[in-house]
Amino acid sequence: MSHTGQWKVRLHFFEEDDGTTKAHVVLDTGTTELAGNGTAHCHPADANVPEIGDELAVGRAMNDLAQQLLNTADRDIQGIVETRPNVRQTAR
Repeated sequence: MSHTGQWKVRLHFFEEDDGTTKAHVVLDTGTTELAGNGTAHCHPADANVPEIGDELAVGRAMNDLAQQLLNTADRDIQGIVETRPNVRQTAR
């Protein structure tokens, strides 16, 4: 049995005046939405390179989203295991 699907991802990021970059990513599965957030701060002694802040903030937001998705899958697996009939047979 083959399975094909399509999920949509929306990603927004912006830099604030204080050198902080924030990112927000939303995964829309059609039935559920999960959202991840990430932040990056430019150290005052470092050169302000917006692309690096974008990469860090977005990477952290995607990592947050990925962890939530894995946790959701784990809960779903546990729900299936708990509702499965117990068919243990003892070896004699």
